[in-house]
Parts: sequence; structure tokens; C-alpha cells
Amino acid sequence: MKSEGPGGTDAPAAADGRTALKIGDVAKLAGVTPRTIRYYEEIGLLRAPDARQPGAHRTYAQSDVDRLIELIRLKNLLGVSLGGLKDLIAAEDDRAALAHEWHEGVEDPVRRREILESLDHHAERQLELVRARRDEIAALEAELLERRARIRRRCRELDDEPATA
Repeated sequence: MKSEGPGGTDAPAAADGRTALKIGDVAKLAGVTPRTIRYYEEIGLLRAPDARQPGAHRTYAQSDVDRLIELIRLKNLLGVSLGGLKDLIAAEDDRAALAHEWHEGVEDPVRRREILESLDHHAERQLELVRARRDEIAALEAELLERRARIRRRCRELDDEPATA
């Protein structure tokens, strides 16, 4: 079974009926290189493709593309290292698992409180990262505003000086 893939090419369908994308297709969709994808797999940011025959192409699902795009967005937005990104994603994966457990219906009130406290901890960690980034940007903005004020002050001083010929 084949389906219309990215760029109008025929892409094989995965066993679950989803389009199986090749690494080059994923790279184009996410705006990265195949090497980046392989490296992200190697360091554990992306899941390695399911077992494949030697020489066979890696195949990915749309969910892999979505995760890769989110990884890149977070890395760029927060300016974190790959190690920091890995920690952030691990926390997000833990949060998602806890949310899934919650929505499945946990009856034990002690476990319900544990889940909520863990979710709160994950949200607090993410807020710390965002706030740190915000503070760094605010400090840079203040520096640039001060630099601009000095430049403008010097321009006014030049305007006030008599012209020498």
C-alpha cells in the first residue's frame, strides 16, 4: 500500500497505515539535515526507527516529524544546549506519561496527589528555563538601549560642536 508522500512522491505506508517517511523527507519537513536527525537519535532526543533490515531505509511517522520540529523550536526559543534540551524533553515525556495516567482514571487519592505534585514540578522546571531566558534577553535589551542612548548623546554633542574647516 502506498500513499502520497511529501512533495507529491509516493511513500510506503507503515504497518499501522500511516505514511512511512524516509529520513530525507523528514529532514526537509523539519528544516534540518539527515545528519542532525541521526545525531538526535544517537543522543536519545529522538527514538531510533523501528528495527530494519541491513541496507533498508529508516522510516518515520508524522509524529516523529512533529517531535523533531518541537525539539528544534524549543532549542532555538530557549537557547539551551542539547544536554539541556534532552533534560527538558525527558521532563516533558514524564509529564505526558503522568497526564496520560491521570486521564486513564486514577482512583487512589494518594496517587492522584503524587501525579499532581509531579506535574506541578515539571511545569515549575519549564517556567525556570523560560524565566532564565527572559531575564537574559531583558539584560541584553538593557545593554543595547544604553548603548543606543550613548550613541545618540554623542550625535547630539557632535551637532552642538562648531564646524571646523
